[in-house]
Amino acid sequence: MSDAAQPTAAEVRAAAEAVKAALDRHLAAVERRTGDDDTAVYEAFNALAAAAEEYDELLYDRYDEVTPFEIPGADGALPPYAGPDEPHALSLLIRRDYAVAEPQRLLAQARRVAELDGEADTTGTAGKAGVSPLAALGVLFGEYEPDEIASRHKEFGLEEGDSTLWVTAAEELPEPGEWLNAPFEHVDPERIVCRFDVSSVFDEHEDEHEHEDEHDGSADRVAAGDGA
Repeated sequence: MSDAAQPTAAEVRAAAEAVKAALDRHLAAVERRTGDDDTAVYEAFNALAAAAEEYDELLYDRYDEVTPFEIPGADGALPPYAGPDEPHALSLLIRRDYAVAEPQRLLAQARRVAELDGEADTTGTAGKAGVSPLAALGVLFGEYEPDEIASRHKEFGLEEGDSTLWVTAAEELPEPGEWLNAPFEHVDPERIVCRFDVSSVFDEHEDEHEHEDEHDGSADRVAAGDGA
């Protein structure tokens, strides 16, 4: 970076002051926490992360120096919320992954559902559902709501993978049919109110920390510093 493009010392100082203010705001929000999903804590955390990242970048550009903080990356962190304070509409974006662990169970359950619906003809829906995995999936997901599939997935020969739920806010509902051709495109990350992720990778991380705790008495202090 050329000298002309470098931030000034005053800009670096201002960014440092912004980090201090964000730290105070975050601590105050934590002290007033009203529950695990307290919006004020969530917003203060994002503001602190953004301020720390800004300071880290300016410090490096000006002085070729870095901070000891680990700044949350874009792969898992959300930007500060910039949607309406009083949303009049919500969109839920859900993804659940499944492995077809027992294909024969899947086919048998789908055929049973089709027969109960009066499709006993072996050349009709029941017959196709009993031999074709694609037809079986169409029958099961056409019969049951996604939440019921999730709670009974083992009955259908499925094995859970990762899942995520994003709650996004809007001023008003989209026009009917507006997004049906591309339901998951054009999601504004700044309108995500909250998200909930489920993955076995989290369990693996917990197991690793527990293993470290058994062998290293300083593990708790190290883990506490990672999110600074």
